[in-house]
Amino acid sequence: MKHSGKLTITTPGDREIAMARVFDAPRTLVFDAYTQCRYLKRWLGVFDGWSLDSCEIDLSVGGNYRYVWKRAPSTEMGMGGTYREIVAGERLVATEKFDESWYEGNAVTTATFVESAGRTTLTLTVQYASKEARDGVLKSGMTGGVTASFDTLEEMLTSERSTR
Repeated sequence: MKHSGKLTITTPGDREIAMARVFDAPRTLVFDAYTQCRYLKRWLGVFDGWSLDSCEIDLSVGGNYRYVWKRAPSTEMGMGGTYREIVAGERLVATEKFDESWYEGNAVTTATFVESAGRTTLTLTVQYASKEARDGVLKSGMTGGVTASFDTLEEMLTSERSTR
């Protein structure tokens, strides 16, 4: 188990990475922040000069999502996938594929949202096509990116809670 700030990272299986963090916000708000472009553009991968310029979500089973990040002057990174399972406010399962992936095959991400005493644990479990792909992602600096995104998400949730 590895901790980075408030983020906990584990490898529950040969092909999986699980990332968990507790947010001081109700589950409905954390779920909305994870599934609505108006929120995602404020926190997902938005650090070190990156912005989430394009966000499209069809939040339905079989629906697709697509994100494109940009960094000045001309760097772009895109990814997307298809929703396989949706339990509103509780669980999402979706495929994940980067346009220029550094690992082979598709990944499947399961996001769970568990609330206790007004705080929500968001757990992302990503299953890769192989152990080699999973290990490559672990070595890629992914921990820093997820930590930075989740730190920004925490700030955004604090701001949103104060306006509700």
